[in-house]
Amino acid sequence: MDVRRRFPNSAATTRPAETVPSSVSGGGAASRVQASDALPLPIRHTNLLFSALFAASLVFLMRRWREKIRSSTPLHVVGLAEIFAIVGLVGSLIYLLSFFGIAFVQSIVSSHDEEDDFLLSPAPPTAAASAPTPATCPLLCDAITAPEKMPAVTEEDEEIISSVVAGKIPSYILESKLGDCRRAAAIRREALRRMTGRALEGLPLDGFDYGSILGQCCELPVGYVQLPVGIAGPLLLDGRQYYVPMATTEGCLVASTNRGCKAIAGSGGAASVVLRDGMTRAPVVRLPSARRAAELVAFVEEPTNFETLAVVFNRSSRFARLQGIQCALAGRNLYMRFSCSTGDAMGMNMVSKGVQNVLDYLQGDFRDMDVISITGNFCSDKKPAAVNWIEGRGKSVVCEATIKEEVVKKVLKTTVPALVELNMIKNLAGSAVAGALGGFNAHASNIVSAVFIATGQDPAQNVESSHCITMMEAVNDGKDLHVSVTMPSIEVGTVGGGTQLASQAACLDLLGVKGASLESPGSNARLLASIVAGAVLAGELSLMSALAAGQLVNSHMKYNRSSKDVSKAA
Repeated sequence: MDVRRRFPNSAATTRPAETVPSSVSGGGAASRVQASDALPLPIRHTNLLFSALFAASLVFLMRRWREKIRSSTPLHVVGLAEIFAIVGLVGSLIYLLSFFGIAFVQSIVSSHDEEDDFLLSPAPPTAAASAPTPATCPLLCDAITAPEKMPAVTEEDEEIISSVVAGKIPSYILESKLGDCRRAAAIRREALRRMTGRALEGLPLDGFDYGSILGQCCELPVGYVQLPVGIAGPLLLDGRQYYVPMATTEGCLVASTNRGCKAIAGSGGAASVVLRDGMTRAPVVRLPSARRAAELVAFVEEPTNFETLAVVFNRSSRFARLQGIQCALAGRNLYMRFSCSTGDAMGMNMVSKGVQNVLDYLQGDFRDMDVISITGNFCSDKKPAAVNWIEGRGKSVVCEATIKEEVVKKVLKTTVPALVELNMIKNLAGSAVAGALGGFNAHASNIVSAVFIATGQDPAQNVESSHCITMMEAVNDGKDLHVSVTMPSIEVGTVGGGTQLASQAACLDLLGVKGASLESPGSNARLLASIVAGAVLAGELSLMSALAAGQLVNSHMKYNRSSKDVSKAA
């Protein structure tokens, strides 16, 4: 996590080769009032003052208490100087924690959001109406605003835009120099329009909190992309109902998943189990010889040494817990696949930090060890790999349901024997003929991607998260259908990254997994993984039924083709 704060105008610094107009460093009439403006000193001086006060108070109290211990004087007997020192220590500590501990405080507050929303009464309707409307950015250009009707660019912004176009001001420093992320995005967008001749019409700029992505989700923003979010459900999973948000532009996908949810609910629901929970990171190191590399493998795998490495690793986070290290040699190159639990976070940054601590520790005993990279692709992240299919990565989940014969006929419009045969020939044999790696399914990645985007997950991790094998067999004397999906590497989190954005947080809240779980760290992320697997089960069931009944083409012609006359629209 990061600490995001605005930079005061007086603290703005530039490289020698960068010239910044006075309108950038000096706040104009349109610049926003910041909390730091109320301080009598610049923010950096205030930080130094409170840091010095904290250190001086602590040193004074430690010396006084040491003298009392030596003279057998009770510690609770304090004089006026000690009272002032205690007040200064507490006051400076509160200031420093509030300033530098924003990320920590946010992680605690976010876990209480659901409870707070329940306790707080809704605001009266008049409150929203009386709230001041934020000023529209003068550089706003949406899909319905013609370029000639755009508000004129202010003289202050014009100077900055010209400097960006001329290369005098790097585009990436606009946020820190202006102290206004929305204004920076608007200026960057206008500069881009002048350099490329493209107006980016249809790409919205206003209506987004650009401060929420600063240093966290996206750099150099010029707008945001709108994606429709549909709801599939209720998905009856492990005795509870979930309405699954899916962000997609593919017609039929939400409707098909919704039909699968209906079939599952009509048959008593689905059940899931999380088999493993561990994020991985695999650095690669090189030693002088293969024999020396083998000695390092033996050292790492020795139980006593592993316990020591686990202690070093776990210091990186309150939630990181090292589970194991899997080693592989390629000549004198050693790949060590670390696996650890990461609480409710997806955990890539957490495990990387722990791995770095272990590597630093190992270099104390193996000084001839050369760290080539913190990741050597043995992890394996955002790439199809057999190690994830076999060993698992993130959450390994199995989800199953028994669909009644009448539901198969009435809701899915097919038969149990037809589904079993199709699954065997298509998902199993067909994927084997294709040499598929983890792709023994109909369209698991469709559902995974849609839920990932809606809930703020890393869309690129759809690659390994969509590893899935779909199994179907006739049960209960061949009348009913047992269907299951086994997904060994679902990589999700409910804190960090895109989960903190407003839209994505709302989708997580809809599922009841927003933020971190206070009662059982990691349970929210595991539940989200189970919901993803349940949605995949519904999607697999519905698509396979459409294929078995020959409905696929007709349904896509009905729901996945626009009725607009594109030639007239153009």
